[in-house]
Amino acid sequence: MSKKETILITLIVLNVFSWAVVWEINKEKGLEVCFFDVGQGDSIFIESPQGQQILIDGGPDNSVIKKLESRMPFWDRTIDLVVLTHPDNDHLFGLIEVLRRYEVKNILWTGVNSDSAIFKEWQKAVEKEGAKIWIAKQGLRIEMSKLQFFDTIYPFESLDNRTVNNLNDTSIVLMLDSNGERVLLPGDISTQVEKLLIEKNISIKADVLKVAHHGSKYSSSEDFIKTVDPDIAIISVGENNLYGHPSPDILARLEDFGINILQTSKQRNICLIQEKNKPFYLLSQTE
Repeated sequence: MSKKETILITLIVLNVFSWAVVWEINKEKGLEVCFFDVGQGDSIFIESPQGQQILIDGGPDNSVIKKLESRMPFWDRTIDLVVLTHPDNDHLFGLIEVLRRYEVKNILWTGVNSDSAIFKEWQKAVEKEGAKIWIAKQGLRIEMSKLQFFDTIYPFESLDNRTVNNLNDTSIVLMLDSNGERVLLPGDISTQVEKLLIEKNISIKADVLKVAHHGSKYSSSEDFIKTVDPDIAIISVGENNLYGHPSPDILARLEDFGINILQTSKQRNICLIQEKNKPFYLLSQTE
């Protein structure tokens, strides 16, 4: 990735008092990544040691609000960045209420079109919010600090205002790097996109993998898992869901690679922490 191709977003907390309080609270902490239990959907909350807060997807209902309240101080009503990986209901729905209740500084999404009613509500909420809008494409870097950042590795080009048949394969794929420890967040991509990432020789090796598409059999190919080579795999999935996720074949594949598997349907909220010079470890598993 050349310097010219790299676009930087620097997340800045504008409220000086809040910044000072959050810094005092978090100065001894590492970067936290929480995979919320929102049923059959995705919602991931990240907080840096400097107090920057990022929400990736909002799940299929408004349960994300209570999850945020459990992780954020009552006086903190701002979120630095909201990411919508793709506009399917199980990733989008909760974000609309988030935009209503919180001041969101930046929004990252693909700009891809959808004809669903909930998507129309999303468009209205985004317009009303007035946040800075970023359209995802490969080369976009979201920088929390010099040692903690996200790299956008897919989509390869802007999908702004495009109409597509398969929204899953428009999912933003992010690589979180914290002091050299990496978390791959591939949204709901299928094996077809996984193959493209491998063929293009994109660095997708990671210590932690958020398993794509809730453990669907249409994702997490053997080549993909082998290339990522994670120590921990986290599956965001609803208990007794109608789709039969996660697929027994995918669970067996992950087990064959000796990967530690965690599921929100079993462990509920799954929070990992990364401290300087240490790997990610399980901070808490809470209701």
